[in-house]
Amino acid sequence: MTRRRRDLVVIGGGPAGLATAIRARLAGLDVTVLEKFHPPIDKACGEGLMPDAVARLREIGVAPLGSFIRGIRYVDGGLSAEGTFPGSGGLGVRRLALHEDLVRRAQETGVELCWGVSARAIDREKIETDRHGHVQGRWIVGADGLLSRVRRWAGLNGGPGPFRRFGVRRHHAVSPWTDLVEVHWGPGCEAYVTPVSHDEVGVALLWSGRPSGFDELMGHFPALHARLAGAPVSSKDRGAGPLHQRATAVWKDNVALVGDAAGYLDAITGEGMAVALHQSAAVVDAIQAGDLALYGEAHRQISRLPDFMTAMVLRLERRPRLRRRALRALAAEPALFSRLLGIHGRTLAARELGLDGALKLAWRLVAA
Repeated sequence: MTRRRRDLVVIGGGPAGLATAIRARLAGLDVTVLEKFHPPIDKACGEGLMPDAVARLREIGVAPLGSFIRGIRYVDGGLSAEGTFPGSGGLGVRRLALHEDLVRRAQETGVELCWGVSARAIDREKIETDRHGHVQGRWIVGADGLLSRVRRWAGLNGGPGPFRRFGVRRHHAVSPWTDLVEVHWGPGCEAYVTPVSHDEVGVALLWSGRPSGFDELMGHFPALHARLAGAPVSSKDRGAGPLHQRATAVWKDNVALVGDAAGYLDAITGEGMAVALHQSAAVVDAIQAGDLALYGEAHRQISRLPDFMTAMVLRLERRPRLRRRALRALAAEPALFSRLLGIHGRTLAARELGLDGALKLAWRLVAA
């Protein structure tokens, strides 16, 4: 590794870090990525890309192969409600496949990729590493995940949040039975089933309380468990948590945080990848302008709606009776559900829900 001063050093070579690096290279910046693991890098992830995430990936020349996702279906016992994404749909894609595509694109654009190299500390523009001494970068982006060390080194760590939520993911070799992401609700636990290819589905379980295991948690979903019975397991279980991690800010001096490193509320709405990709675009814009305060403002705009939606769905997770009322309301108004999904996936503006839609949803909640 040469000792020249880079325009940007990205610490963390997952999707958020690679997307940031690719965007920066496309903008003409000299970029190095430091990542302690070697590709492809797997992680506990629902693997469903929202429509805006698919669009953001295409902007940087990444078009992963996967399964088309038409929308979302909520299931709670005998209740079911489904909505479709207006316009283009989402995509279910294995995390490993997505990472391979991002690595390939980063190589094509000329990003310097340093695999197996751990960052040890930051001192202004200097990053100490375990294998190559120090690396200098005018700007530093921390994209090193939930338990980000960059967040801590920069003095931006807010610590774990009050919600004790965990996740675990497993794949099954079985043909998908729907082109929807299914969200099954159980007692203090949710199961997300995402088609990721013509012969494989991913099942991600999220729950509150103490750490647990996949097989134990699947007991909360007898119908889903029966459907998957006999389907070979096609991956190792991957877990994560606690999910709720806080940052006091997303930038300081010449350091910015993107992806999970920038703070994380919960995976319950499946927006993590989309938010990270929007952040990657915003932070590169701010670096080009020479002012990370612009990223701080953009981050607030990017996070406002997802954080609101996540907080609302977490409330439903903790209140089963209210959740069932909401599902009945959405089942009675599938067009309204689809409009909400469009807003959720940033293909529709929030104002397109309209006063009539808000009133109709409120009435259905009362009448359900």
